[in-house]
This record gives sequence, C-alpha cells and structure tokens, in this order.
Amino acid sequence: MANPRRVVIENHRLSPLINLLKKPQAFPLLLSFFLFLTWITLRLQHSSHVSSSSSSHPKSTLKSHPDLKIVDDDDKVNLVRFGLASLSPVRKDDRGWLLDPIILARDSQLKGGAASCVSIHVGEIRPGGLRGNHRHHTCNETFVIWGAKTRFRLENHKVEKGYAEVVIGEDEVAVAVSPSGTAHALINVDPVRSTFFIGCQDNIQNNSSTSDYKIWKDL
Repeated sequence: MANPRRVVIENHRLSPLINLLKKPQAFPLLLSFFLFLTWITLRLQHSSHVSSSSSSHPKSTLKSHPDLKIVDDDDKVNLVRFGLASLSPVRKDDRGWLLDPIILARDSQLKGGAASCVSIHVGEIRPGGLRGNHRHHTCNETFVIWGAKTRFRLENHKVEKGYAEVVIGEDEVAVAVSPSGTAHALINVDPVRSTFFIGCQDNIQNNSSTSDYKIWKDL
C-alpha cells in the first residue's frame, strides 16, 4: 500500500510544473523543447551517416566527382582521371570533351602544377614509345593525357623506390601535375593506340642546363 505522506510530498513537488504546463505560455516553451530534441536527433543521424560513408570510401575527398575515378597511387603521382562514359568535368555534351587543364587541375586540388600556360606543347606517343624521363628545375608542368593505355611515372621521395607510377586506361582522360624539380615520364603501353598529351608549363625552357635528362635507366 502506497505511503500517503510520500504521495503528498511528490504531488507537492510536481504541482509547480503542472501549474506551469496549464498556462498558455507553456505551449511555445514545449514546442521549442521538442524542436531542440528533433534537431539533436537529426544531427546525430547525419554524423552517423557521414562516418559510415567515410569508412566505406576512405579515398573520397572534396575533389571527388561522380565520374572521377580514384585508383590506388593516383595521389602519389599527383593525378586524377575521368571516365568518358557519362557527363563529367571533361565531357560536357555528346560532341566530346573539352577542358582547361589549369582550371581542372586546380579544381581537382592537385598541388604544384603550372600556374599558367606560358609554354604549351601537344604531342603523340606511339605504342612502345616514351616521352619525358626528365626533370625541369625552372617550371611547374600540368599534363592532360588520353587516347591509349599509358603509364605515368612521377618522382616521389616519399615512396621507397623514389617514384610512383600508375596506368591510365584508353577510355580515360587524366590530368597530372609535375612540380618544379620533379622528374616525370609518359610511356605508351598500348599495343595499338597512340597516346596524346598536352604539356602546359608556367615558364619557357630556353636552356637545357635547367633540366636533367634520362633520370630512370629502366625506361
């Protein structure tokens, strides 16, 4: 059987709250309280979703795009690649692709590329051919590479062997940057197709003494 004295004490303690809830001013207070609880719940759900997404896609960053392909070691060679099967930053419509290499490298958060296209060269690399394998000391360079299966190598002293390299697919367009003082090389490893590339430098190379050649003996 309930203790009458205890019931009286509990009712006495609750009576101010009950009286407050009976007043018209209580409605805005209660509404604000429930809105605050709802906001807290949504924030917790959002944080949980973001954490789950991050763990499922550890390579996803601000530079990610639905058509941007992220492959292991791309970050070690300062490169991003895009597929051409659907609309992307390099494929604007059904006519084909169009891009500004400086803007695309910057928007993709690639560091150390050409600040402007003071000097530009466009080239072809036939199957089995090689371009580069050199190091410029007085310019940064930004590349656009497409057309064939191509190996791109970039000097990187954070890697044990002193460089990193990736293979770009024949159905991809890649943008890569080579900061001043960093060696690079492009090798066509496609049995049939030619590789095409644009090299954009932010300084004119007039003197060969500012560059080192034949960096890697295995190329």
